[in-house]
Amino acid sequence: MFKFWNSPDQQAQPRPQEISTGSWGPPSVVSSPSSSRPGTPSVSSSGSFSIQRPADRSQSSAHVSPSEAAGIIAHLKDKSVDELRKLLSDKDAYHNFLLSLEPVKTQNKVRDELRNETLQLASANLDKEPRIMELRNQCRIIRTTELAAAQEKLHELDRKKEETLKFYAPVSLLRQLQEAMSTAEEESEALHRQLLDREIDLGSFIQKYKKLRCTYHRRALTHLAAKTSLNG
Repeated sequence: MFKFWNSPDQQAQPRPQEISTGSWGPPSVVSSPSSSRPGTPSVSSSGSFSIQRPADRSQSSAHVSPSEAAGIIAHLKDKSVDELRKLLSDKDAYHNFLLSLEPVKTQNKVRDELRNETLQLASANLDKEPRIMELRNQCRIIRTTELAAAQEKLHELDRKKEETLKFYAPVSLLRQLQEAMSTAEEESEALHRQLLDREIDLGSFIQKYKKLRCTYHRRALTHLAAKTSLNG
């Protein structure tokens, strides 16, 4: 018949903490030297179960809910002294006991579900790898053909735009107007030399010379007005 903890008969039995467990054995389940009742196991973050020592109880009590603690105590209180000794000395028995606890089962189930989902996602990503490589190759081809041609055309248009802006800039227009004035002046001088050399008759000379001088003076007045406007 199972004896309750701290009963006279129970106190006569050897206490669990007096049993040597070896370096690999589970941690002590004794809560204090004056008590033979095992401590409350708790679930660790790595999925294994460990028995809390008295010094760690204050730090880990917030991580174990009262209902979980009550369930673990319910598993332990029905065990005989020999069974408790075996849990302390037998590594396999201790491990099997941990795996039989509901919190551990739940945690292992969640871990397995997460692992399976991760494997499924990894498999789906691997299945998409050929399509990703194909799209990368298409992008590379587009960059080296269509995009390169479009960029070259864009650069050409930019160059033409710059040239157009320079051509119609005020300074450029003044320079062109100055050059047109010089051209009209040179044509007038050439026509005058033709008259002196009797290469043209007087009537034709007057008509052409008058036209050239009108063109020259019109350009000169326009140049003067533009220059005055810019300087003002």
